[in-house]
Amino acid sequence: MPSIRSPHAEGAPIETPPAAPQGKLARLEARKALMQQETGTIPQSVTADWFEIALAAIKFDPSGLVPAIAQQFDTGEVLMVAWMNGEAIRTSLAEGRACYWSRSRGKLWRKGETSGQVQLLREMRLDCDGDTVLLLVDQQGVACHTGRRSCFFRAWRDGGWTTIAEPQIDPVTLYPQGAENE
Repeated sequence: MPSIRSPHAEGAPIETPPAAPQGKLARLEARKALMQQETGTIPQSVTADWFEIALAAIKFDPSGLVPAIAQQFDTGEVLMVAWMNGEAIRTSLAEGRACYWSRSRGKLWRKGETSGQVQLLREMRLDCDGDTVLLLVDQQGVACHTGRRSCFFRAWRDGGWTTIAEPQIDPVTLYPQGAENE
C-alpha cells in the first residue's frame, strides 16, 4: 500500500478531519447546535424530534411502561423506583424535573406537585438492555411519601426487616387531608 505524505512538510503526520456525523441523532444534534448558535434558541420541532429519538431507544413493557430508578446525582443514593411512559419521559426531558406515570391513579405524576418535594432532573440514562431508565436527580426535600429521604429505608438484617431511616418530615405535613400521596 503506498504511503501518503503531507503536502505541508516532509514526513509530518497527516491531520485527518473527524468523520462526518452519522445517523439521525448526530444530524439532529448538528442542526440543533447550528440553530442555537444562529438564533440563540432551539425550535420546538428540533426538540420534538430529539424526544422521539430518545423514546425510540427505550423498550417499554406491553402496558407502555418502563421502570425508572431515581438516584441522587451527587451522592449516588437510590431514592425511589417508579414507572414512566412516553409522556412522562417527554415531560421530564422538557421540564427538567422528574415526572412519572402513576399506575394507581392512571395519570401523569409530576414528583412534588402535591408535597413540594421536587426532583430536578440532572441526567437521564438508559440501561444496557434499554428496558430500565435511571434518573440522576437533585432531590429537593424527601423522596418518600413516608417522609423519609429514600423509599429504601428497610434493610434485611438478622432474619428480619429493620428500619434504618426515620422520617425527616411528618407525612401529614407533606400531604394535607384530601391531598394525594406521591
